[in-house]
Amino acid sequence: MVNPVVRDILKRYTQVWALGHSMAVLGWDTETHMPEAGSKPRGMASGQLAVLAQKATVSLDPLVKKAEKARNLDDWEMGIVRVLRRSLDYYLKIPPELVDEIQRVTTEATVVWRTARKKSDFRLFRPHLENIVRLQREVADRLGYSGHPYNALLDMFEEGFTVSDADDVYAALIPKSRRILEKVTAEGIYPPKHPLESVVYDTEAMARVNGDVVELLKMPADRFRMDVSTHPFTTQIASDDVRITTRYEGRSFKESLFSTIHESGHAIYGLGVGAKLAYTPLADGASYGVHESQSRFWENVVGRSREFVRLLRPTLGKNLPFVKRYDDEQLYLYFNTVRKSFIRVEADELTYNFHTAVRYDVEKKIIAGEVTPSEVPEIWNDTFDEYLGVRPKNDAEGALQDVHWSGGSFGYFATYTLGNIVAAMIWHKMKDGDAIREALEKKDIISLKKWLGTNIHRYGATYPPKVLQTKVFGEAYNTDRLLAYFEKKFLA
Repeated sequence: MVNPVVRDILKRYTQVWALGHSMAVLGWDTETHMPEAGSKPRGMASGQLAVLAQKATVSLDPLVKKAEKARNLDDWEMGIVRVLRRSLDYYLKIPPELVDEIQRVTTEATVVWRTARKKSDFRLFRPHLENIVRLQREVADRLGYSGHPYNALLDMFEEGFTVSDADDVYAALIPKSRRILEKVTAEGIYPPKHPLESVVYDTEAMARVNGDVVELLKMPADRFRMDVSTHPFTTQIASDDVRITTRYEGRSFKESLFSTIHESGHAIYGLGVGAKLAYTPLADGASYGVHESQSRFWENVVGRSREFVRLLRPTLGKNLPFVKRYDDEQLYLYFNTVRKSFIRVEADELTYNFHTAVRYDVEKKIIAGEVTPSEVPEIWNDTFDEYLGVRPKNDAEGALQDVHWSGGSFGYFATYTLGNIVAAMIWHKMKDGDAIREALEKKDIISLKKWLGTNIHRYGATYPPKVLQTKVFGEAYNTDRLLAYFEKKFLA
């Protein structure tokens, strides 16, 4: 029996859900089909919808306050109240005009970013970044924070996560990862380059491969679709409408392949949320970090394994004839080249967390006012050199490579590393990968999806990320699991 106050909340929440649904459709269209000249009216429409969503959410405050005083709420009901209180904390502190401005500025900035990245010219994007940074600092100030202003923004993406937490994670992970990377590089088993990286592929043929891959992953055709965009992403429009994009750059087919697998991992999570949670505030992932754990699990733990190479062999051989010249082990090494590179989305597992550490460091300094937007390219390159020992040659390789800042997503990047850590915690829970390998050898994708669905997906946002991890693993953000995964895969 649902608590009557919670029942009333959910009845009125339908309007908030409908506005979110509409904004998700517009956001997806902005990235996939909208002509560039449509950015200004799209920004205006998105801004007005955001203001309406704010009003509709704020109207729930009296009921939420009443529910917070209720006794004997179950986990599901307490989750609804907690998630709505987080939204209310934002909307009650951020005025409608600021919500509107953020939507307008970021919608236009996203389109400008695309052009700036293509031309590798940070100057085109700089005034937009200046606006976005100003807005993000105002958001942090209005939300309030203890300690570092960046804490307010981190918490928006990973509930309860702080600068102190992030500093601890990177302090534990980066030095040990560097030592593992040095050993792997010295041994030379995993190559820094592979001939397949220079091979040009036919886009239509690769699209057929990606189509076969989503079928291999058992993606439901009536609830899922895949399109193309500059930067691959996933949009959960509804519990039965999850969409992803991939990209085709025409060379080194693994980039497109793993973009597809990565985004499918996000979609598997969204599609696996319990049916009871549909149309409620809980019909989402526990956090961005937990969401990234699902995409990184499928991309890396599953997708870059020897067993998955064998599953891919038929579609690769059928659609990309040049692959036939390479055996399974050579394909595995192609999927797992290890080298210091500039582009985060193309980074291997061992160096990936160095990329997010760079972004975390730079963002933290920007929000603290230690770095101005005009200084970003130089600071970015200096920090990149410090972490990886190489220096970007241009803006496209450096500060312009990711879409996140154009969308106002400050506080996001650390969640990628949290995703890697939680993915390794799943690997550890599944007998240090033995259960995963056995399932893949049997071509049993369903059992892997079922395990994730039962243990993680069905709860949606019912529990905060640290609570969910403790419930599933008995621990949270344990970097030792990721380091153990690296050592077993790359050094054993």
